[in-house]
Amino acid sequence: MSSQPPSRPPGSRRIYLLQVVSVVAIWAFVLGISGWILHLLRLSHQLHDVPSASIGISIVAIPVFLTGASVLTYVFVGLRRGRDAGGEEQR
Repeated sequence: MSSQPPSRPPGSRRIYLLQVVSVVAIWAFVLGISGWILHLLRLSHQLHDVPSASIGISIVAIPVFLTGASVLTYVFVGLRRGRDAGGEEQR
């Protein structure tokens, strides 16, 4: 029995980096969109406009985007934890 850890597939580092980039990109997208919607709400208030559409969109859009980004992050962390725990992907 050898004491060396199991070897990783040749492209695993590249795949890992692509996964990290996708998680960072989705969070940048979500935070950017959320900030933009909040800016529109503040602008609507400053201009004494009726904020009904802005509030309606923000009540739906921000939680949906946050949920999507959270699920992607949860899946990424779960897959990495499963791979790192046993040295290989657990089924």
